[in-house]
Amino acid sequence: PGHSPGFKKPPALLRLKRKRPGRRSDPAAATAAGAAAASVPRGPSAAARRRNPFSSLDNAPQRAAAAPQPPAAAPAGGDPSAAPFWQFLEPACEEKPSRREEPAESSDILALSQDLHSPLAAPKASSSPRQEFPADWSIKTRVLFMSSQPFTWAEHLKAQEEAQGFAQHCRATETTLPRSVQEPRLCTELRCAFQQSLVYWQHPSLPWLPLFPRLGADRRMAGKACPWAQDEALQQVLMSEWSVSFTSLYNLLRARLCPYFYVCAAQFSVLFRAAGLAGSAVPTAAIAPTTRGLRQAMRSEGIEFSLPLLEERTTRKRKSSEESLEAKGADGLGGGSGVEDAGEPAPSDDDDDDGSFSWLEEMGVQDKVKKPDAISIQLRKEKTEVQVDHRPESLVLVRGSNTFTLLNFLISCRSLVAVAGPQAGLPPTLLSPVAFRGGTMQTLKARTVSGRARVQGGFEDVFSLEVLGPVLPHALHALTLVLGPAQRGAFRALLSPHEPSAAFNAGPAPPQEDVPQDLPACGLHPKTLHQLSQRPTLGKSSIRLLEMKDYAYTWKA
Repeated sequence: PGHSPGFKKPPALLRLKRKRPGRRSDPAAATAAGAAAASVPRGPSAAARRRNPFSSLDNAPQRAAAAPQPPAAAPAGGDPSAAPFWQFLEPACEEKPSRREEPAESSDILALSQDLHSPLAAPKASSSPRQEFPADWSIKTRVLFMSSQPFTWAEHLKAQEEAQGFAQHCRATETTLPRSVQEPRLCTELRCAFQQSLVYWQHPSLPWLPLFPRLGADRRMAGKACPWAQDEALQQVLMSEWSVSFTSLYNLLRARLCPYFYVCAAQFSVLFRAAGLAGSAVPTAAIAPTTRGLRQAMRSEGIEFSLPLLEERTTRKRKSSEESLEAKGADGLGGGSGVEDAGEPAPSDDDDDDGSFSWLEEMGVQDKVKKPDAISIQLRKEKTEVQVDHRPESLVLVRGSNTFTLLNFLISCRSLVAVAGPQAGLPPTLLSPVAFRGGTMQTLKARTVSGRARVQGGFEDVFSLEVLGPVLPHALHALTLVLGPAQRGAFRALLSPHEPSAAFNAGPAPPQEDVPQDLPACGLHPKTLHQLSQRPTLGKSSIRLLEMKDYAYTWKA
């Protein structure tokens, strides 16, 4: 009584609801429950009503396609965290709201998860394990460490340990840890070093606004309080304070007291590096992504720069074409003239000097053919340069004394600050590993998660440590120095880079350049400084998977 005559309690549907949070870790049970639920009468729009309104439409088909995959078997190495890595990782990634805002990064993570989830696909790691991984100059928005050993030592730091970590950072104290820590939770030096590795400096600091990343951040900033948007006097004050902080950072860099810092604007990012880092004997500045208009403005200010990725691609194409012509000549397919002209570039229509159309007059059709204007001719000549706009190949590299000219150019550059939208009037974000005038001390957010994941023959405990925020290059290396002894030389890390900053891994100096090694007072650990002083080898890519096993690194870019 009191119920409709047609009311039923389908037990299969109730079981499906109870098991929904863990359906990804058990695909077979989810499939069986879904089949049982399908037999329950539903309306034609039930699927649309049951869809999570907060889920991303772009991710829905990819999740549906990945659901029926069989669990991967445990590898022969015996590491219990290797096989269930992604089975446990997917729910943790799903609750991140930023994945809807950065579809490029989420699609890359999903693609990488499918590679690792497949039992036949192995990570494309380095050819052999090494004692050090290459320097990665991209900024990470998220790092997830996985291990078979718990991360309880990183939880609930005592007030004294937290204060000691801050003091060690400000005093640039070098912490030496043993090769293996038997009781990490009781090791005060380990916990203080962990707190020290999470510290970075930022300007401006507005707690209610996410100030990194700035590229494509309009949706995250929409609706936030921006009292300076309509107040020009307040905008001038903010810009004046930002200029003081920017100049302070550059002076520290030239004095080799600051190893590097980032300038993150709404349209592009800039990485300043001190002399001695990244294989360069002089200070360097890398800008990415850039546009033709920005590059022309820099030329008009007398700033000399190069496009290393574009030049590398052009050199590679020219070399491949020369090799193909030589091969044809050796096989007798190119003829005599082809071999003689192999070293000369082929004539191009874009090389027409001064846009002259005298050949039309010779043909007598100069009045019948519509000739392009001077702007169209110029754009056609610069077609290759325009095509790389907003791409990694548009990376601009400034070296030596030109970095000081770039400093003045950026302070007076109108395109540095947005004039409309949620970021209107907001100065760029400055990120640095050391203190500077006007900088605010910030810490990366870290949290630990434990769970169970399927392996061949049952379940295994899997522990993770998630680090959120702008993870700078020195912070990533400092974290690995702490995690190695704490996790007994075995862990895996998934890195989510800020894609536009991956181009900073291009080499800023010729390989034969002599690099001075006199940066001891820059505030970095000696091992971290040694890693960052090496010439970058990643090109325009960045490390996405880092694994330590028996205290040796392998990685996938």
